[in-house]
Amino acid sequence: MGWVSVKDRDNIGFVCLFTLLCSVSGIGVNWGTQSSHPLPPDTIVKLLRDNGFQRVKLFDADYGTLKALGKSGIEVMVGIPNDMLASVGGSMKAAEKWVAKNVSEHISSNNVNIRYVAVGNEPFLETYNGSYLGITFPALRNIQSALVKAGLGSQVKVTVPLNADVYASSSGYPSGGDFRNDIHDLMLTIVNFLSVSGSPFTVNIYPFISLYSDPNFPVEYAFFDGNASPVNDGGTLYYNMFDANLDTLAYALQKNGFANLPIIVGEIGWPTDGDRNANIEYARRFNQGFMSHISGGRGTPMRPEPIDAYLFSLIDEDDKSIAPGNFERHWGIFTFDGQAKYPLNLGSTNSGALVPAKGVGYLEKKWCVMRPSARLDDPQVEPSVSYACGLADCTSLGYGTSCGNLDARGNISYAFNSYFQKNNQLEVACKFPNLSMITKTDPTPTVGNCKFPIMIQPYYESAGRRFGYAQKPFGLVSVLILILLTVP
Repeated sequence: MGWVSVKDRDNIGFVCLFTLLCSVSGIGVNWGTQSSHPLPPDTIVKLLRDNGFQRVKLFDADYGTLKALGKSGIEVMVGIPNDMLASVGGSMKAAEKWVAKNVSEHISSNNVNIRYVAVGNEPFLETYNGSYLGITFPALRNIQSALVKAGLGSQVKVTVPLNADVYASSSGYPSGGDFRNDIHDLMLTIVNFLSVSGSPFTVNIYPFISLYSDPNFPVEYAFFDGNASPVNDGGTLYYNMFDANLDTLAYALQKNGFANLPIIVGEIGWPTDGDRNANIEYARRFNQGFMSHISGGRGTPMRPEPIDAYLFSLIDEDDKSIAPGNFERHWGIFTFDGQAKYPLNLGSTNSGALVPAKGVGYLEKKWCVMRPSARLDDPQVEPSVSYACGLADCTSLGYGTSCGNLDARGNISYAFNSYFQKNNQLEVACKFPNLSMITKTDPTPTVGNCKFPIMIQPYYESAGRRFGYAQKPFGLVSVLILILLTVP
């Protein structure tokens, strides 16, 4: 791969590392939009402002989203999805067109405070099997060159949000950190480019994923309470995974000559449902612990300076893929309708509590449930539930979830109602053959956290967006159905 050439230095507009733009103080947050019924952008921007968020990270460059952020003063990291990397990486003209439309126009016409462009999202995940290895750096270079050409080279910086799997430790301790062998040269090329252009390294760190994927992972080490047995790295004690993980990256950068490259934590958070370890109490404990941990400008042993971080995420997204796990749709500190899930003091509101979204419109208070007369052994039950779950959201069902204590009839009713609500309560969406009925009696259990939600009114953000049509059924659905239908 090699280093950045003299020509590249001219293209990116050489900016000394130490002139990197200062970030706005306070915690940032990720705003994802993979929802069947998103809240209007203006409602979300008010939610951000009411809760004192001064920075937001996006995953695309949706016009309505960016326009709503205009004049808000909120610092924005706008995103280029992975499926666009080949286009902007393969054509300088395409990169210039993207910057003109999604950055320059919004800064000049809508007064949007765009400070970063995120080129791709975790493009080097091992699960992608190298799909983006050859196109990420060209995309990064072209977008930076386009920013410079547009006169924005010092105002807007490029970065690549990377998963923490791009580095590892040969010793098991942070001090053994280095970049993954299969992408080592590529990572050095990217890191050098970021250094030369005065841009930060962005990494996503998820202690929850470590706990989810490894049954032997020490639970307490995921949190910030200091209850875990510390890892002793040559006399430096690490009491939580976050500090150890971030310092593994810091050592990897130092080892390769970039000890002072700024680091942004692009995503950090904890889900509230979809797994036995994804619950409200753990999410509150983790996120509040993280906020307390970084308060007062405290960093890590290797990076003691204030940590620049974005919580993941602002709001639940019911259209996200559940390939990584059912928890994927439950990362929000707010529910899909903008209601706070648990007490969380961000240090940015007078009350010390989350402020819910205002003016949210809901559909009528009615639900689709299983008929009392319907039999569990009806041969139409399994295909009906499979259909409903495949096209709606049943990730709150199953072992250890918020609705995990429902009986078989309750599971079936939940599946039917999820499909009914996602389809805007259309009568035809509650026509499961001789199995379902519409009721105005709330089927939500009186005990526990399980809820049978009422959908919010659809918002037609842009041409072509349709509601009531979900993605294809996922592979995990068929497995889930067998579990749900065998609950006594």
